[in-house]
Amino acid sequence: MNVKKQIIPAIIAKSQGELDNLLEKVVDLVEIAQLDIMDEKFVPNMSLFFDFKLPKTSCKFEAHLMIKNPEIWIEKNWEKVDTILIHYESCENPKELIQKVKTKDRRVGFVLNPETSLENIHDFIDEIDQVLIMTVNPGFYGSPFLPEMLDKIKELRALRSYIDIEVDGGVTDKTIDLVNNAGANLFVSGSYIMKAKDVKGSIDTLKKHVE
Repeated sequence: MNVKKQIIPAIIAKSQGELDNLLEKVVDLVEIAQLDIMDEKFVPNMSLFFDFKLPKTSCKFEAHLMIKNPEIWIEKNWEKVDTILIHYESCENPKELIQKVKTKDRRVGFVLNPETSLENIHDFIDEIDQVLIMTVNPGFYGSPFLPEMLDKIKELRALRSYIDIEVDGGVTDKTIDLVNNAGANLFVSGSYIMKAKDVKGSIDTLKKHVE
């Protein structure tokens, strides 16, 4: 399995000021940051659902779209980010959306909620760059980790040895070994990093677990 392992902080923000403050904490410490886009409809929370601006930085950004009608957001905002992650549950025509993102020369991935089976993405798995497996029910920082998702990670890694498998939800120093051993290579961590007194220390701790 020759896939790069990375720690990715997750950003939830309700204003440009809050976004700026949170990004300042992490953009110099990681290669990728995840922007959690929420519309209060697909999930019961609101985040970054406004015309936000991002700093010029070597850090890449991925947009995790926890929203209804993701195609509308993509049309307006695709230039801001490097990777677009779409919830399978929110989209009527996955293949059409994949093509839309690909024509814009962006990476594209699909996100699976805990109850969504891998079978749903079998038809187009070879057309996407990554799969994000939710290890919590989405929408909040700090939800409890669901260990039953480890089998889904293992199954996907057995299916595609080279695909980027990202996990999001409840990733801390206590759970990262479980998802790493199951076959994930991209580890999204929200509250464990963003609410830490020592943000760099938290990132370094997680990195040590997967090196």
